Amino acid sequence: MSLVIATDPVPLKTDECGVIRVGGTRVTLDTIVIAYLQGSTAEEIAEQYPAVTLPDIHAVISFYLRRRAEVETYLQKRKHESEAIRRENEARFPQDGIRERLLARHAPKR
Repeated sequence: MSLVIATDPVPLKTDECGVIRVGGTRVTLDTIVIAYLQGSTAEEIAEQYPAVTLPDIHAVISFYLRRRAEVETYLQKRKHESEAIRRENEARFPQDGIRERLLARHAPKR
């Protein structure tokens, strides 16, 4: 009996917004790669994100290590998009006086 060597597909899918997610979960490629870069092991990542299987986490880390430049470019693009959205939201919903507005909203009415 011989071992059949097969290539499993990488468990990554791009959603309708262009975000790469792991398998059928809502966990993003960014989440796994950033946790890995911060020193988390695959097992620790699996504990933090139980929706993702350990084999899928290993596959994603392997994908990152084999395509580091491409993934880094993707992560930078996502970071810039995130920052732009944050700036847009801060402009639309100013934070000045937010504590006072929230407290006033919950104050007893007389």
